Amino acid sequence: MSELPSFELANASFVTPRLAVGGDLDQWDDGLAQRQLGELVARGVTHVVDVRIEADDRAWVERLTDRITYLWHGMDDLGQRVPPAWFESGVTWVEEVLEDPDAVVLTHCHMGINRGPSLGYAVLLAQGSDVVDALAAVRAARPIAAVAYAEDALRWWHARSGATASQRRDDRARLKAWRRENPLDVVRIIAQRRRAEGG
Repeated sequence: MSELPSFELANASFVTPRLAVGGDLDQWDDGLAQRQLGELVARGVTHVVDVRIEADDRAWVERLTDRITYLWHGMDDLGQRVPPAWFESGVTWVEEVLEDPDAVVLTHCHMGINRGPSLGYAVLLAQGSDVVDALAAVRAARPIAAVAYAEDALRWWHARSGATASQRRDDRARLKAWRRENPLDVVRIIAQRRRAEGG
């Protein structure tokens, strides 16, 4: 398999050739944000799902380029239980987009730690990826991704796919074991990102 493209400016990481996850455009420097947007376009991103509840760059992005279709699909990042309907509507939109063989989707939040990667994880499940392989792929692509809402995505996927009770138990146990074997210091990562943002 060929190596996935990478980003130098944009806060994003390819998980597959047609799915990237990450954080937002720079919120302090419009010039840098424009260059980041240009890099997304140059790397083939055609569609963006912005899952931040606290911001929406759609109007700004659409003013600068007609090469990206933008969906605002905001949710909070408070460690809450995410309802299945949120995953269903987001994943359904992405699935319809990816029917076009030339489409490439970015799911992003603010820092690219939890919400954006969690929706990306749900997309991978819908595409047939194994529960643990999908999570490992997101983490491999984006080492700071905690994917805090993976368990909610898994609940959604089990309901959508009609998983048996034993399959649900097995998947939950495997996901829990993977987390235990692959811990992430999210507090430290968030502090580092905030310092980098100047906050």
